Amino acid sequence: MPHAAVARDKAAVVTGAASGIGRAAATRFAAAGMRVYLLDLPGDALEAAQAEVAGHAAEPGHAVALPCDVSDEAEMRRAAAKVISVCTAPSIVMNNAVTRTGGGVWNPWADWKKAVDVNLWGVINGVRCFVPSMISAGARAHVINVGSKQGITNPPGNTAYNVTKAAVKTYTEALQHDLRTTPGCRVSAHLLIPGWTTTGDREHKPGAWLPDQVVDYMMAGLEAGDFYILCPDDETTPAMDRKRILWAAGDITENRPPLSRWDPACQAAFDAFDP
Repeated sequence: MPHAAVARDKAAVVTGAASGIGRAAATRFAAAGMRVYLLDLPGDALEAAQAEVAGHAAEPGHAVALPCDVSDEAEMRRAAAKVISVCTAPSIVMNNAVTRTGGGVWNPWADWKKAVDVNLWGVINGVRCFVPSMISAGARAHVINVGSKQGITNPPGNTAYNVTKAAVKTYTEALQHDLRTTPGCRVSAHLLIPGWTTTGDREHKPGAWLPDQVVDYMMAGLEAGDFYILCPDDETTPAMDRKRILWAAGDITENRPPLSRWDPACQAAFDAFDP
């Protein structure tokens, strides 16, 4: 269906818009005729993204770069004030900004703080600064928070990233419950869960999806009204995702060791598991 929130003359706010999924989403929203606000750290990447998105915009001035640190509430409130002064309320807010700085349990405190500040507080700031105006507007609107499969299955490697993405999942679930129980609210929340995606300056490898493919899948999920928009890729099928997620939940219900999927003692049982 043509979606009421993704339409000409509506406004979209995308954080982490200078590259990857954020840049692809901003381009898609502009092509739909929306006024698009690109939030990211100042620099050449944001300027290049703004120029690209402007090339798809319906009108001059409909692709606006707002240099902003999403972890800084004051900066986000200033960005929100600029957006709301023009369009009253956006119909799309996509909290996509992310850092992979963090690492394992014993990584430096500063790495952990940066991970939490950007990956979690960036999302919370985006919601608290923009969504009240969206609720008040009374129009159909969406908040899209970008999570990760790592926030669900918690694979060893980058614990700080996993922790922040697990928190985004929990936060977004609670947000959607609050929105759907708010009288007169027509805003819905959604958790985008990308698969293996080539982003930034990384070399594209067989098996990974490109950002445009993730955005295609996201748009279909929004149109279907899905809360969990769980993306496959060319290496991981929906059936594989289902198996991994159910097995991870089973660590609790079956009282297995945590992260048993990576425990050699449980490997045969995981291989034989057929949900």
